[in-house]
Amino acid sequence: MLKKGNKLYSILTGSCPRCHQESMYLDKNPYHMGKIFKMHERCSHCDLKYKIEPSFFYGAMYVSYGVGIAFAVAAFVIARLFIGSTLFQSFIAIVCTMIGFMPIIMRLSRNIWINFFVKYDSKAVLKKS
Repeated sequence: MLKKGNKLYSILTGSCPRCHQESMYLDKNPYHMGKIFKMHERCSHCDLKYKIEPSFFYGAMYVSYGVGIAFAVAAFVIARLFIGSTLFQSFIAIVCTMIGFMPIIMRLSRNIWINFFVKYDSKAVLKKS
């Protein structure tokens, strides 16, 4: 299902959106909070500059809102409908979910944002191969 050349592959793995050969992040673990936003300047494989322009990833905040809403709705549905929690317990489940998944939401949002602007290029894959 997740094959290189698919946007979903780049979004979920945090790999270069052009060649899918390298992680964009210095540390793949989003829970290392000091390094959550630390990215390579360029892809070592296809030379794509990740920060396309100054403040490029500010746009990811808008994506983050949508992704956060999706996580919150999922937490509510699981807590309320599947587990049978009260409304207050469901609210607590949403808060805990948002706090616990915050690093993942931020990384996913950045990955989605850059994939809006950069397309997979099979020729870039062959550059250094």
